[in-house]
Amino acid sequence: MKTVSPTKQRKNLFQSRLTQRYPLFRVPLAPDLRESHKVRSIVVVSGDTVRVTRGGFKGTEGKVTEVNRKKLGVAIEGITRENSKGMTVPIYIHPSNLIITKLNLKDKWREKILKRKAASKEAKHLEEEG
Repeated sequence: MKTVSPTKQRKNLFQSRLTQRYPLFRVPLAPDLRESHKVRSIVVVSGDTVRVTRGGFKGTEGKVTEVNRKKLGVAIEGITRENSKGMTVPIYIHPSNLIITKLNLKDKWREKILKRKAASKEAKHLEEEG
């Protein structure tokens, strides 16, 4: 059963399995990528280049170094801070505050996902017309 209570929503989010958090890491593509791949969004992975759209690091662009489902965030090259021990630690940005500007297509499965999503979208579009 679904709930409307914000408290229970947060509780369910933080107690969810890591596999259930996977869809939360879908990030919209930049307009030029959206045109070329015919896909609106895709799950972010290490190696993608992203731009921060909200928050204190707005406008910062960098390569994704880590995707942490446990902390529900993405670590980006160049966005770090110094902790109390003097070590440099990454700052995790929520995926909803990002836009993918360059895709990491070294993984053959990722290419298949892009093609499948584009084909699905085109089939749906043709179905609506006809």
